[in-house]
Amino acid sequence: MSTLGPEKIKLIQEALREERIDGWLLYNFRGSNVFATRIINLPAHIMQTRRYFYFIPAAGTPQKLLHNIEQWNLDSVPGDKTLYISWQSLREGLKQIVGSAKKVAMEYSPLNNIPYVSNVDGGTIELVRNAGLEVVSSANLVQRFEACWDEEQARDNFETSDHLRQIVDATFAFIKQRITSQTPTTEYDVQQFMLSEFKRRGIYSESDPNCSVNANSANPHYEPTKDIHSPLNKGDFILLDLWAKKDKPRSVYGDITWTGYIGETVPEEYTKIFDIVKGGRNAALRFVQESFKAGTEICGYQVDDAARNYFKEKGYEQYFVHRTGHNIGEEIHGNGANMDNLETRDERKIIPQTSFSIEPGIYLRGKFGVRSEIDVYITKSKEVVVTGLPMQEKVVAILA
Repeated sequence: MSTLGPEKIKLIQEALREERIDGWLLYNFRGSNVFATRIINLPAHIMQTRRYFYFIPAAGTPQKLLHNIEQWNLDSVPGDKTLYISWQSLREGLKQIVGSAKKVAMEYSPLNNIPYVSNVDGGTIELVRNAGLEVVSSANLVQRFEACWDEEQARDNFETSDHLRQIVDATFAFIKQRITSQTPTTEYDVQQFMLSEFKRRGIYSESDPNCSVNANSANPHYEPTKDIHSPLNKGDFILLDLWAKKDKPRSVYGDITWTGYIGETVPEEYTKIFDIVKGGRNAALRFVQESFKAGTEICGYQVDDAARNYFKEKGYEQYFVHRTGHNIGEEIHGNGANMDNLETRDERKIIPQTSFSIEPGIYLRGKFGVRSEIDVYITKSKEVVVTGLPMQEKVVAILA
């Protein structure tokens, strides 16, 4: 990520005017605000032990507020400088740098609805309000400058997503070969096979992919290890969850989940639950597609509602225990809108050049769990693209 320069300042100011916000007030103290750290992107060698504010107005010159002993810390970014020494002069300096602004965005979320962006402490919010300012959430601003992909990232992701989809087929073939040859096989063996495919294809993940068998699949965050794993046998239900990105700087993740059954035909109990999960997945995807086609602005929580309402109609809402999806970026869980109205109420807009998963699931504890995960990318022209096709339409009969 490059240091904040005039071109990016211009883009931020355009966004501020579009959002009808007077300015973005970035605050940091000892790295407490990860978004201020990433967006301003100061040289790594700089020692930061005192509070600073960096104000980007909707129009005009950015303003810096720094402690006297660290007055050079923001010299790498544009703007005029105001210094403080005492806490009293900090408060006066804050009023000075914001000028006539009335409404400012900060890394704050009302009622902590979106905890991922709540990086500014309550006392600092009070301090800013006491300066006569209305504080609104910077959540939508953050995702514009943290979650949007450029063309190279999108191309890399499409290629990675194809690799992941091919690895799913290869993994089911691996399981079939091991079972039919009566070679003892565990979840860990399957995980290591997937990792070998990652390496062969030039993709990697910061955490290992998952193979869950039977009741383990009812734990959404189960992962086998070398020491903790279960065997695979004929008649077992299998869930594969794999995520990866190209092994290069700035690459972004793909993330998919498929399910299979080690047999020639899939028992009805698995087919029934999969069909409900698929229906919820498709309901969420259809809502996104229809909304963008109609030019309707939507938020993450509404996509979650679309899937969750389908589960409610089928009588399985209580078994869908996590959000419908998450933003995807350079980290597997990115800094844009999540498809969530359960764990949080994500009111961030779904915007072009961002990607997210749709991955509803039903988890029958002690028995099995089904999740079907696809990735969606919204292009610059607002086209809704599903990557890593084809989507799963039925539980894979691995031995068929």
